[in-house]
Amino acid sequence: MAEETRYITCVLCEASCGLEVKVDGPTVVSIRGHKEDPLSRGHICPKAIALQDLHSDPDRLRTPVRRVGAPGKGATWEPIGWDEAFDLVAERIVAIQAEHGADAVAAYLGNPNVHSLGALTHGVNLVRTIKSRNTFSATSVDQLPHHLNAMLLYGHQFLLPVPDIDRTQLLVLIGNNPMASNGSMMTVPDFPGRLRELKARGGRLVVLDPRRTETAKVADAHHFIRPGTDAYVLLAILHVLTTEGLTKPAEYVRGLAEVAAAVAPFTPDRAEAMSGMPAAEIIALARQIAGAESAAVHGRMGVSTQEHGATCQWAVQCINALTGNLDRPGGTMFTTPAIDLIGKRMLGAGHLGAWSSRVRGLPEFGGELPVSVLAEEISTPGDGQIKGLVCLAGNPVSSTPAGDDLGDALAGLDFMVAIDFYITETSRYADVILPPTGPLERDHYDLVFHLLAVRNTARWSSALFDKPEEARHDWEIAKELALRIVTLREKKALADAEGLTGLANTAATAVKDLPKTVEAQARFRSTPKQQVDLLLKALGTGLSVKKLAQTPGGADLGPLEPRLPQRLYTEDKLVHLGQPLITQAIAALDAAGATAHNGVGDELLLIGRRAQRDNNSWLHNVPRLTSGKPRHRLLIHPTDAAERDIRDGDVVDITSAAGKVSIDCHLTDDVMPGVVCLPHGYGHARADGIRLEHAKTLAGVSFNELSDPQRTEAITGNAILNGIPVGVSRAD
Repeated sequence: MAEETRYITCVLCEASCGLEVKVDGPTVVSIRGHKEDPLSRGHICPKAIALQDLHSDPDRLRTPVRRVGAPGKGATWEPIGWDEAFDLVAERIVAIQAEHGADAVAAYLGNPNVHSLGALTHGVNLVRTIKSRNTFSATSVDQLPHHLNAMLLYGHQFLLPVPDIDRTQLLVLIGNNPMASNGSMMTVPDFPGRLRELKARGGRLVVLDPRRTETAKVADAHHFIRPGTDAYVLLAILHVLTTEGLTKPAEYVRGLAEVAAAVAPFTPDRAEAMSGMPAAEIIALARQIAGAESAAVHGRMGVSTQEHGATCQWAVQCINALTGNLDRPGGTMFTTPAIDLIGKRMLGAGHLGAWSSRVRGLPEFGGELPVSVLAEEISTPGDGQIKGLVCLAGNPVSSTPAGDDLGDALAGLDFMVAIDFYITETSRYADVILPPTGPLERDHYDLVFHLLAVRNTARWSSALFDKPEEARHDWEIAKELALRIVTLREKKALADAEGLTGLANTAATAVKDLPKTVEAQARFRSTPKQQVDLLLKALGTGLSVKKLAQTPGGADLGPLEPRLPQRLYTEDKLVHLGQPLITQAIAALDAAGATAHNGVGDELLLIGRRAQRDNNSWLHNVPRLTSGKPRHRLLIHPTDAAERDIRDGDVVDITSAAGKVSIDCHLTDDVMPGVVCLPHGYGHARADGIRLEHAKTLAGVSFNELSDPQRTEAITGNAILNGIPVGVSRAD
């Protein structure tokens, strides 16, 4: 066949870069960034090039498999047919719920679900079909504080302002490393190019982080800050703004007096004592934000995954709002997506504490419980105990706190099914694994990341390759499971009715349950492509799937535009900064009277990190991504190493309240004294199904063996993965 050029979207991270791919029949000849793409502008990272390796990976499952033997290491896997697999899974789910109640079957949705159109259109509806309050996702690992504050301040959990990086004069990033991540909770492909443009127009980048990250190294200013103390610095910035009269909020912003009262005790001097960032630099930064022609402050992982994450994210929003930088060009702005899931009310506005977890009583948010309670909800006997699990594209044993404990809990389930194309640390505990097609075999439209992009665009990505005849897309898997579950439930209801009241009531019962069947079928009747096309046309965009497919790179809908107050979903179309839930938390923080953590005894503070070549807990078996310098090592400051007689390259023991791991270390002043840094997503040696020749590339340990599920963010229950006290010593 003749070589052909195709244009697709990379679905491996939030950047959602447009790719130019040359194919020759079933072979990928080359993958490049698409220079004409209005959002990514030709940017590409090594992960996108590795899509071809994922497509041909011999480790990837292509057919359903059933576990033979006890869960965990030593089990074997046998192929089974799709119909047999669907029937087995549906029968076990219905049986468990019939015996123990609807909440006895839990669902966990991993990060890849938001990168798959079919998972969003059909996988979420599968979870709704299960009808369990025990629903969990990766959201409560790293981003609940974002959604809470969006709900409180703007009326909707997905109204998340992003920096207008293409026009700002001052960009302040806190616990945020887009040089490695390409943006997180903001879709900002080609961050390096956009940073060069920022500096060319006289703008500045300021980074606050306990590590001199890849982003900090290219910033105009980097300030070290002790892990977990961001709240003190952010509240001190607000203190300066409110006491020096540097505020100029828009007319729809309320609550200046409440903010000023709440932050009054948090002086720059107090922030310096807690964080290590000099008070003079905190004052100067506050004045720079207030005085800049435009400024955008954004906090991410390092800010959210700590005890006071909700307070931190509230403070970030307040800084932007009070300096007049909310909803202004160059500040933080809201997108105008072609498919407005918020405006069409297809996404819930959010709620907190409608119910709580059974064992510890942590609140749900938006219909999901914090994943930190998943293990205890499985292992603690009693009414409402989780007996079964549906895991959709997730690896919580690797990515959530105390993963080994969760693995032990999963081993005790009555039944588990995983929708995954790998045997992972988590899916190895499943009774059945249902593998979906790979990223190059499915259509895609970014329903979520167009809501977070730094430019308004719309892009349709047709599958690069036809799926094999016997393969199933994730949406087809979700559809089949959901419809079989509904059918089995109704058959059981009819059988129960016949057994209790005789045949006379059978027809009446069938008629009564018919609407449920019709609703379930309607929910799954259309394909993801049909749903996107209908939404584009219904919203009057003038776009369609056909038009987008004929436009390489997609449609450029222009820069971000002011949307407030019309875009607000608060009842009075106002932004109320004085939120009692947050101001009470600030008062509690003040009353706690904490002192700076300069190391208690031999303890250091552990933080996480990511690399551009990593994709959370997967792609570590791709040779082109694992070459080069090792990325799994612990980073430790030379001073801390010398005090412990540790030399570069030594294997060290890292001990926390939750666990212990051993790993080799690297001495560097890229971390501030008192801080050590370990990447997440490693430690794959525990999984079955990984070829032995990958042992070297899979080196490392699981960061989450050191994180404690009993420690969660004060308001939302988000996992705490930042600032974990640990002991570090040379291994025997």
